[in-house]
Amino acid sequence: MTEPFVLSPRYRLDDELPWLMGVDPSRNYWIWVNGESDLTVMIPGLLVTDLETWKALIRRFRRLQPQEQMQIERVAQSVIVHCVSTNCYAIASEVSGAVVWHLFDRESLESLLMTSHPDWQCAPKDIELGRSWLAQAFAQPAQV
Repeated sequence: MTEPFVLSPRYRLDDELPWLMGVDPSRNYWIWVNGESDLTVMIPGLLVTDLETWKALIRRFRRLQPQEQMQIERVAQSVIVHCVSTNCYAIASEVSGAVVWHLFDRESLESLLMTSHPDWQCAPKDIELGRSWLAQAFAQPAQV
């Protein structure tokens, strides 16, 4: 028997290895890729300002069928949630210069999307995640 070769990290709420580093106040999802603490990726999440928009977007996610996708618009970028199969959703990001599709089961991704509720507040430790991201952004040269 050969050892499986995993092409995409897959995340579930009941994973043995922790994969969710945190969700910052801007609703960015900070993920340890394959549970590796030295390989972190930030995925922009759903951000809404009112309850009706939040309800509509959660319902839209729940209606996704295999081969359909949902675009999450952010000010600086957008993220596409792909419904791969009945209980498998993918979000692409860049990790170490390569495009990686992060796979989530429905419960895990819906839990992340729920943090976009207008009344949700991040954990105090996750505030620093947002600060570190801003510090990195300010350290980059401006592009014209």
